[in-house]
Amino acid sequence: MCGRYAQSADMRELMEQFEVTGSSPTQSLPANWNIAPTNPIYIVRADSGNHHQRELATVSWGLIAPWLSDLKEARSSQSRAINARSESIFEKPTFRNAFKSTRCLIPAEGYYEWSTALGKYPPKQPFYICARDGNQLPIAGIWSSWRAGDGELIESASIITQEAQGNLSKIHSRMPVFMPHDRWEEWLNPDNKEIEKLRTLMQVTSPDSLVLAHPVSSEVNSVTRNSQKLTEEIELGEPETLF
Repeated sequence: MCGRYAQSADMRELMEQFEVTGSSPTQSLPANWNIAPTNPIYIVRADSGNHHQRELATVSWGLIAPWLSDLKEARSSQSRAINARSESIFEKPTFRNAFKSTRCLIPAEGYYEWSTALGKYPPKQPFYICARDGNQLPIAGIWSSWRAGDGELIESASIITQEAQGNLSKIHSRMPVFMPHDRWEEWLNPDNKEIEKLRTLMQVTSPDSLVLAHPVSSEVNSVTRNSQKLTEEIELGEPETLF
């Protein structure tokens, strides 16, 4: 699962890396090194006016189910829908419509994961995982629009996850679905509705070539903490080794 991540890039940097030529927000979101569920986040999606262009948008993290009618219930439900499992996203009522027609990329400077008893690291030890090349991690996502009874329109999104592969499996059993550049156009195209083709696009088998991970302070456990210091590596001591 992915429950916290970091994003401090200016929107112009994101527009350049993700080749956004369509619309964009009027201003950048503030830097946030401890993004939590329901926080505003960036997504990259097909431009509503031209599917061959990409737009940068801001939405709320945690997909709101389309059948909800009460605003309070919709908001409280978001924390339970920040992640969608790639293995079942196409059949789960909360996610399946968005998966078929409103897919996106969620740019992350890096994300946090807490080790489980499955690996060699102390349980609940937080790790920071980022791209080897220093660029943004392009994470597969879905988004949707939901309208409250008073007419308020809320756009929300979820990160797609899969079974962890490679060294990431030594930390946790799940990882985000990273979306390689050569798959972006097909993934974002809302006209692409073939389930099997979309499932193939979500298959990532060698994340070790894409990401680096290092242990960080447990300060990240608190959503009130928010500084670049949260991403800094700490020493775990012997006999642990990192990749």
